[in-house]
Amino acid sequence: MEPSAHVDTFARDNLPPQDQWPVFLLDNPDVAYPARLNCATELLDTSIEAGHADHPAIWSEVDGKPHATTYGELLARVNRSAHVLVDEMGLQPGNRVLLRGPNSLHMAITALAALKAGLVLVPTMPLLRAKELKQIIEKAQVGAALCDARLTQELARCTDPQDEFYCAGLKQTRLFHDDAADSLDTLAIGKPDDFTACDTAADDVCLIAFTSGTTGAPKGCMHFHRDVVAMCDLFPRHVLKPTSSDIFCGTPPLAFTFGLGGLLCFPLRVGASTVLIEKLTPETLLQTVERFHATVMFTAPTFYRQMAPLVAHHDMSTLRKTVSAGEALPDSTRRLWHDATGIEMIDGIGGTELIHIFISAQGDTIRPHAIGRAIPGYVVQAVDDDMQPVAPGTIGKLAVRGPTGCRYLADERQQKFVRDGWNLPGDSVYLDEDGYVFYQARADDMIVSAGYNISGPEVESVLLQHEAVAECGVIGVPDETRGQIVKAFVVLNPGYEPDADMIARLQDFVKNSVAPYKYPRVISFVGALPRTETGKLKRFELRSMA
Repeated sequence: MEPSAHVDTFARDNLPPQDQWPVFLLDNPDVAYPARLNCATELLDTSIEAGHADHPAIWSEVDGKPHATTYGELLARVNRSAHVLVDEMGLQPGNRVLLRGPNSLHMAITALAALKAGLVLVPTMPLLRAKELKQIIEKAQVGAALCDARLTQELARCTDPQDEFYCAGLKQTRLFHDDAADSLDTLAIGKPDDFTACDTAADDVCLIAFTSGTTGAPKGCMHFHRDVVAMCDLFPRHVLKPTSSDIFCGTPPLAFTFGLGGLLCFPLRVGASTVLIEKLTPETLLQTVERFHATVMFTAPTFYRQMAPLVAHHDMSTLRKTVSAGEALPDSTRRLWHDATGIEMIDGIGGTELIHIFISAQGDTIRPHAIGRAIPGYVVQAVDDDMQPVAPGTIGKLAVRGPTGCRYLADERQQKFVRDGWNLPGDSVYLDEDGYVFYQARADDMIVSAGYNISGPEVESVLLQHEAVAECGVIGVPDETRGQIVKAFVVLNPGYEPDADMIARLQDFVKNSVAPYKYPRVISFVGALPRTETGKLKRFELRSMA
């Protein structure tokens, strides 16, 4: 590896042993990067050098009207914020910084400033509760947090020595989207517009993106500066093919790599612009397309299905490309969207471990029922339990290699995700003779609902904390709108009634304990759960019962 610019070497020290890494396919002109690379500079400064200084970069809604921040203005604000991180907060290259905020101009500025200063970004979704934040903070040994002023409630519990979720290592918090005297925004006003980016190595860690496994314990996916740039130079270049005149919009949070790529990095890489709006609904997303003249959209199949009957009430004439990812795209949703808009959906499969989409297709290369083929730079195959390729048409485990791949932060599950140099995302698929990939199901117990990954065992552990619950089992069941929904089978303790009021109480209990999207939308009360002789829950029998 190239000599690191990190003063704090925690991230590199906690990479998995190199013999547990996947094989990286870097002999590819698309990803031929120099040994020293800072991804924020590559995305922002390089676009300005290409002549985009006066072009819109990020669109926001100000006083109910569209407002553009140009590339030149964005660079100045990023540089000033980077000075605050270094000069006022005393942060050093390699320090982990928790980032917490909705999709907004402020969130984008803060993220780019941290990357430019050589910090390791640890983004978190706004919906996460203190319990989940504590797991992430302690796993990544986060010492500082940058938080939207409107989202302090759960994080404050992590800084309160009297709270059960107190994190002693979290030494300082700085707020943004705030006009207080000590906020990031206010302090940045007096800083210089110039900032010398940290001379990071291309293989310095810049991002730890957390995803939950089947146990509910968070896994930190460690990505290098080169990985952030690579995700911009593969799927967009070969499938999406954006231009500087494009205007991006969509719903995935910037805290997800799907959103970080699709709504920030991809547009910046080509000098395009992006619309960052908080809390979009199907109706307001369509309004966003109409008002901002958006041309490219990223969201999950659930939104496309809900938007299709509303399209006729909006001017969609500027929209030319729509990308679906985050969950399986039902053929019925693809057809519904095409019938409503005339746009052929770009489907894709990706993952936090590989940072973004690695299988897709567009235009006349789309094949019915298939996700697509491996994006140039990646190779995929379906394998059996012995990691041997299976014949075309035979269902196997999806195996992937490319210029990006899984490197978990100090996690024994690395050896499960990577075998024989292949990434194993946990999907069951089959390939046809031409290499098209046909998705079948998740190979583990992860529930994918409306684009969110939800761990069944994690929901079970929360339900079991309720006084009324004796036993429970949680699975995903098919749902036409969301792909899957969370269903819980609950055995109640004596003295509690299995009625509608109890369902509502249990649902509220989960919502108040972990991120609300994880709550069971369906609860069935049963007398006993099916178990093996050794006491293990028979999930396959729960699925039969469902």
